[in-house]
Amino acid sequence: MAKEFDVCVIGSGPGGYVAAIRASQLGLKTAVVEKSNLGGVCLNIGCIPTKALLKSAQVAEYLQNAGDYGFQTSDVTTDFSKIIKRSRNAAKKMSKGVQFLLKTNKIEVISGKGVFDSSKELRVLDENDKETGKIRAKHFIVATGARPRELPNLKIDGSMVIDSEGAMKLDQQPEKMVVVGAGAIGIEFAYFYHTLGTEVTVVELQKHILPVEDADISKELEKIYKKKGMKILTESSVEKVTKKGDGVLVTIKTSDGEEKVEADVVLSAVGVTGNVEGIGLEEIGVKVEKGAIQVDRKTYQTSVEGVYAIGDVTGAPWLAHKASHEGIRCVERIAGKNPQPINYRNIPGCTYCQPQVASVGLTEAKALEAGYKIKVGKFPFQANGKAVGAGKPDGFVKVIFDEKYGEWLGCHMIGADVTDMITEAVIGRELETTGHEIIQAVHPHPTLSEVIMEATAEAYGEGIHLGSKPAK
Repeated sequence: MAKEFDVCVIGSGPGGYVAAIRASQLGLKTAVVEKSNLGGVCLNIGCIPTKALLKSAQVAEYLQNAGDYGFQTSDVTTDFSKIIKRSRNAAKKMSKGVQFLLKTNKIEVISGKGVFDSSKELRVLDENDKETGKIRAKHFIVATGARPRELPNLKIDGSMVIDSEGAMKLDQQPEKMVVVGAGAIGIEFAYFYHTLGTEVTVVELQKHILPVEDADISKELEKIYKKKGMKILTESSVEKVTKKGDGVLVTIKTSDGEEKVEADVVLSAVGVTGNVEGIGLEEIGVKVEKGAIQVDRKTYQTSVEGVYAIGDVTGAPWLAHKASHEGIRCVERIAGKNPQPINYRNIPGCTYCQPQVASVGLTEAKALEAGYKIKVGKFPFQANGKAVGAGKPDGFVKVIFDEKYGEWLGCHMIGADVTDMITEAVIGRELETTGHEIIQAVHPHPTLSEVIMEATAEAYGEGIHLGSKPAK
């Protein structure tokens, strides 16, 4: 006999578990179906454990540069297995936290894989595809997330070629690694391994690393990493990976011709694709295009009434915070409320390498392409007292404003802790703040956040600390 619910969420990642909790808060009888660990990719093999790894890399940098801060160190060794273990423990702790939240909110957690029989009924299967039960619900929310995308000539085998999950669980630190794809995931792992001493080669098809970022940001990070000794090949592609001894030989097509690189392992970080297969979506008529479920971006309903989808499974941007906000708005619509739709033009993106990268809104190129006449301001962290005192002078903040109305079109940052600074721009843009309002808002001194104010002042020719000439 099928269990009955008002809402059943398939998947417990940052979209799924948040949707379930909000549904329960609104008085809806709610269940979550999860075939793996609670918390999904983000908490278990994504956002959280990678940040733990990156913190270890940051500590390594401090130790490597301890002399700059007045300390002498000796006999510092790397315990790679302990670094990995710390990362896994962080993931386990957060997953248990999700378990506690679901239990506290009286949400029934059902282990297994959910497969639709109809828009109102779901079969639950165990790891051997044996049916363990049925669920009937008035509303189903698909939050099955995404997985690493494979290139036809770069199959992930877990040995020669690994994905992001493999990269955070290696038994031994590789001496040499090739990272294919220089988006956020690829660059974070490139930074992590390079900082620990691995010889890293980054291969990116586009003109710059972090290709979705403003070109000035991408160029700055590339310059910093090349100076640190990281090999970066842009406008390049991996043609072939073959076994060579205990490692691999990677054939790379570059703008200057073919290049061969020896490595212990290749990390494929070329994007993700939605988990849409094998759960009965096509059978019940849910429209799927290019690995993404098509939804109404206000209600999150699919092409089938009563079936909704949120998060990575609906396509870009593939961000945990986007999934969480979609989950909340989805269930609030189901509960009869009228939430404000998400402003998809104001979702921030963050890359947690060092220096960090954060951005929101239009790049300079996109703003010009859209026909805006713009004011652009940049201010370097090397002119900021807090950054200099902390020994983190790399990077800058770049702001873009509409010349006519003063609209804050975009904000782009590279520097220490900028992922914690970008929210000022997100809120400012949401409230339709103008450039002069940012300049007039008193920013505390000394803080890194002053650089946002300083960059804005530069855009309007009112800068104090760079000797800018007043605007005419």
